[in-house]
Amino acid sequence: MTTVTLRDAKATFSSLVDEAMSGEFVTITRHGKPVAAIVSLEAAEEAKKALARAKLNLGDYLMSFPGGLDDDLDLHRNTSGMRDVEL
Repeated sequence: MTTVTLRDAKATFSSLVDEAMSGEFVTITRHGKPVAAIVSLEAAEEAKKALARAKLNLGDYLMSFPGGLDDDLDLHRNTSGMRDVEL
């Protein structure tokens, strides 16, 4: 992974894009702190997909589990939706 300052990134942008196209991640810093990255289009698309995935809340996640550790257990669950509670 390459790390460059913003000033250097401006001066060598074309070569940084070439690095990103080859699969490298290029981090751009301003005043010593990372502020941006140049990545390949494929990496950016994967990141978009990951961010777009629906995120379950804890209740929905727990309800997605099977009946128990042993699927032969006859457990009955209340499958109604989660309650809305104001805290």
